[in-house]
Amino acid sequence: MAAPLDDLRTRLAEVSDLSRAAGVLGWDQRVTMPPRGTEARASQLSTLSRIAHERFTDDEIGRLLDASEPLVESLPYDSDDRSLVRVTRRDWEKARRVPNDLRAEMTLQAARGHHAWVEARRTNDFASFLPYLRANVELKRRYVECFEWSDSPYTPLLDDYEPGMLTTEVREVFATLRPALGELVAVAPDVDASFLEGDFPPEAQRAFAERVLATLGFEEGAWRLDPTAHPFCTSFSNRDVRLTTRYRAEDLESIWSTMHEAGHGLYAHGIADSLLRSTLHGAPSLGINESQSRTWENLVGRSRPFWEHWYGPLQETFPRLRDVELDAFVRAINRAEPGLIRVDADETTYSLHIILRFELEQEMIEGKVALEDLPETWNARMQELLGIDVPDDAHGVLQDVHWSGGGIGYFPTYALGNVISLQLWKVVRRALPDLDAQLAGGDLLPLSDWLRDNLYALGRKLTPKETIERLTGSPEIDPAPYLGYLSDKVTALEA
Repeated sequence: MAAPLDDLRTRLAEVSDLSRAAGVLGWDQRVTMPPRGTEARASQLSTLSRIAHERFTDDEIGRLLDASEPLVESLPYDSDDRSLVRVTRRDWEKARRVPNDLRAEMTLQAARGHHAWVEARRTNDFASFLPYLRANVELKRRYVECFEWSDSPYTPLLDDYEPGMLTTEVREVFATLRPALGELVAVAPDVDASFLEGDFPPEAQRAFAERVLATLGFEEGAWRLDPTAHPFCTSFSNRDVRLTTRYRAEDLESIWSTMHEAGHGLYAHGIADSLLRSTLHGAPSLGINESQSRTWENLVGRSRPFWEHWYGPLQETFPRLRDVELDAFVRAINRAEPGLIRVDADETTYSLHIILRFELEQEMIEGKVALEDLPETWNARMQELLGIDVPDDAHGVLQDVHWSGGGIGYFPTYALGNVISLQLWKVVRRALPDLDAQLAGGDLLPLSDWLRDNLYALGRKLTPKETIERLTGSPEIDPAPYLGYLSDKVTALEA
């Protein structure tokens, strides 16, 4: 009776292995590969992508799903086996719409585009990146044509990262965020943060980061941290987590960049062993995954209780901070101050950066903005949303890695993650009433363990809305807790 399900698991494990192997090559490309290896690496990734896609979209997977569904229908909805069949069915039906050649070509151009972006940003040369961007956008348009949509051609791209979500739903959330965030930025007081700029040796930053990471709940020997041009996290199992960050000798932003990626890493690390090498190995959506990177970066990493424990060690690492009081430091790292760079943005302005990208991506896919005009349009929107003049493309349209790899549809998940993080944080605080005291004592394991047991371990067994509903009691993405949190923060700065 169970033979079809066993065969399905075996086939899915092989597809997972191929995808994880491609992930290793992708990590290497962005961290250790010499630049001249780009073309060979693009071919390797394209080949693996084609093989994995062919294996997954094979007719036999459909037959095994048909045979397995009667075997699992009496099991609990969130059981591993019933969830495996249900989630695989959705993924398989979506993947079947995409031709093998298109999937392989998308991977090939993404790998080529990454190296072109690294060089273009380094040399502030958007024109050199434009052909690669154009290729990726055209491929995404062909990809969109494989699907039907009810509201926007952007929806199939969004669905890759936020399954089941419509573009119109994101617009509704952002329509609430945009004016409210603008008002908060307008009334936020100036805060002295000059002491956060200066001479902070990267080797000392790394030592401090690794000291913090060791307390977050990672098993020893299950993770590593490396520098890269644009920080990211990837994993090849729940016991092989790769964190990256970016050190700049003139500031300490790497602390929060590292904690951000650690949030992604803890999610990957916490997925149940029983879900590995299957379609359930992952998070329900990038928005939910992002909620955890923002939780660890901001709700933990910018909180006063956290720094009541860690500020002494930070001052020991960087003696130039010894004359800066804890209160002044906490105010500085929580200030609301418009800036050029998304990854360095404070909590209040961050989602405005995302709204800009979300709007531009829709216009790119719909052909409403000429790609060669993107720098000018970007700069105008930065002035409109944040009141910032962009000095050059390296600090503007070239600052993010995503479009170089065809990651269109990804950006909204960052702001959705901000919103979801506060919805879940309310639940966490009820479950852990002593959380502030635990953070102040340097004990992060109760928080890490609770999140693992109640969220991370579920993998992709539930949809994004089902996951949110299980934890909060409602499936809706509600901006109110997020905006209330930011309003309280700005009010505290005014005191």
